[in-house]
Amino acid sequence: MGGRVLSVASEAVPLVKTGGLADVVGALPAALAAEGWEMRVLLPAYRSLRPLLAKGGGFAEVMREDDLWGGPGRVYAGESGGLSLYLLDAPHLFDRDGGPYNGSGGDFGDNAQRFAALSWIGARIGREGVAEPGARAGAALWKPDVLHAHDWQAGFAPAYLALHGAGGCASVMTVHNIAFQGHAPAALLGDLRLPASAFHADALEYYGGLSSLKAGLVFADRIITVSPNYAAELMRPAYGLGLEGVIAARAGVVSGILNGIDTALWSPEAEAQNPYSARAMAGKAKARAALEAEFGLSVPGPLAVLVSRLTDQKGVDLLPAALPDFIAAGGGLAVLGSGDPWAEAQMQALAAQFPGRVAVRIGYDEGLSHRMFQGGDAVLVPSRFEPCGLTQMYGLRYGTLPLVAAVGGLADTVIHASPAALSAGVATGITFWPTDALALSQALRQLIRLYADRPTWAKMRRAAMAQDNSWTESARAYAALYQGLRA
Repeated sequence: MGGRVLSVASEAVPLVKTGGLADVVGALPAALAAEGWEMRVLLPAYRSLRPLLAKGGGFAEVMREDDLWGGPGRVYAGESGGLSLYLLDAPHLFDRDGGPYNGSGGDFGDNAQRFAALSWIGARIGREGVAEPGARAGAALWKPDVLHAHDWQAGFAPAYLALHGAGGCASVMTVHNIAFQGHAPAALLGDLRLPASAFHADALEYYGGLSSLKAGLVFADRIITVSPNYAAELMRPAYGLGLEGVIAARAGVVSGILNGIDTALWSPEAEAQNPYSARAMAGKAKARAALEAEFGLSVPGPLAVLVSRLTDQKGVDLLPAALPDFIAAGGGLAVLGSGDPWAEAQMQALAAQFPGRVAVRIGYDEGLSHRMFQGGDAVLVPSRFEPCGLTQMYGLRYGTLPLVAAVGGLADTVIHASPAALSAGVATGITFWPTDALALSQALRQLIRLYADRPTWAKMRRAAMAQDNSWTESARAYAALYQGLRA
């Protein structure tokens, strides 16, 4: 049947991005349109987006809020980057140097109020609807059936709907990464327009303070995580990071829907140099040779790639202990990423220890990442936790077999090369557990063995490339979720 959804978020590709959240928010509207659902996205008008509001930019004012935590706010509607947008223009909150959440001095001290403002406006649109640009007085409003809040930045939106009136608008809360929870002191309760009557353990109170993410989890009609396995993990202390009890108490409305990838952008057939497909793989061998030349490598065995943030979460600290045996057996590693100084130093030390077999590029280069997925034989994702993960999906798409920790969405998307899976011809990679150096070492040994068995390796590559990691199935799941709420 279809309907209307307001997506409330702090970032969206291609307009503003700091992480995978932006990819999801940017991809969902087009994917849902095929299912008959119209999704519009509410974003803050950061300094980088304010030029869109200039005269002639195609945006028109559709709503005002006179008192929005220290100044007025205006909502503008328009189209940009393939998205139907509402931009919240509140210069006193969002017109700043730096990124969405921080500047040169660290996190902005008023982030609680800044994103409460975003949530407040989202809830108001959900409750009241908003005029279409240029509409005559009395014309029908655009009013969503569902408000879809993303992560802590929009967590207060379901709470505002529940506590100040929903107007018939249902709410969905998606947890993209539970490590970021939107903490605020209890003293801000009134300032954040939250009633004191709701400040208790079963509602807003969180270890003596506030958490916008907890508020969303408590008051949303449905809770979504970005993979089914992550939904189950979040009910356990090792992964829930203090919110496991909140999520477990609402288990009946919690589910996981995998993210997808842009299969037009990430396509081995569409690459400008050395294109290939599952039926014509010659281009992959050429891409590997080019990648070795670019990194100054000469690798007799499997060439693994690591394209990642270099942090503890990503498990990169396991490599110094796990890698030497892999190198001795003929393997090699190309690394692209940046992150914690200690992790960058570890990767550079490995390159110095194994010249010609390990090479590192600190930073991020979109074109180089494509070439690495083209030319690599395997992609390493040894994460300690991974809500969904896109890297392993890029690997599957390019026949660069994922070697991943069996956590979160990694476990949901990679079929381990067990004897049964290999016999059935469905194995697409290697998974390991627990996330420690011993298990990673064993997985790398299996990678060496499988790579040496060329018929088996070719069969695994074909199975990997046959996987459907587009947004099609995910969009159907979201549409069914929305439809259930509307009904």
